Amino acid sequence: MDTVLSLDHVSKVYHNGRGAKNISFSVARGQVVGLLGPNGSGKTTIMKSITGLSQPSEGSITVFGAPSTDREASLKHVGALIEQPALYENLTAWDHLVMAARFYPAVDEKRMDQVLTIVGLAPYKKERCGKLGMKQRMGIALALLSEPELMILDEPTNGLDIEATVEIREIIIRLAKEKGVTFLVASHLASEIEKMCDKVLVLYEGEMLSFDTKEEALRLHPSLEDYFLAKVRDKKGSVVL
Repeated sequence: MDTVLSLDHVSKVYHNGRGAKNISFSVARGQVVGLLGPNGSGKTTIMKSITGLSQPSEGSITVFGAPSTDREASLKHVGALIEQPALYENLTAWDHLVMAARFYPAVDEKRMDQVLTIVGLAPYKKERCGKLGMKQRMGIALALLSEPELMILDEPTNGLDIEATVEIREIIIRLAKEKGVTFLVASHLASEIEKMCDKVLVLYEGEMLSFDTKEEALRLHPSLEDYFLAKVRDKKGSVVL
């Protein structure tokens, strides 16, 4: 399979000792890969390292065959939503896309309408981006604007209600299946990763505990939650968390 993203023994440790250590995995085109772990497990650190927002202290990252140190080449086909989207509450959805489109000469109004339709904001494009649900959708719309082949999403359903959570999940699954878009999605919720991802990478206290297909993870465990707990218990050498 065509490899889109590859990390080779990547480490980024901060002064407080937190971060990510010795992370190695690869992602094939069209896959939805989940980073599963609690807050502080290293998920965001990994995503920031891939997108050039943080520089790894060790190891190497390759995106579409280009080293991450060459940001222009490696990020050309990447869209990302890391942490909270940076939006202006007094601007509308359409205003935000107009601002972002200045950086993408190939993006026209037709594409702007397309991404709003994809994320379910077309009927609200003239409304201000004040509500959390709209902010998350808007962040994904902005990440999709340049028609990226790799999407990196950090907790994309965090804080959303049930209906909005399901809709965001369906957007990810549909784009992967129908358009071949590759996704790296971080979440602390095992149920969300289980419902949308092909493979799961378990992170705990900055360490990578496993990287399996969902089928492999569920072969001996009734759910990804049980799979995650088993991996953490193995690390701790105890059956009690």
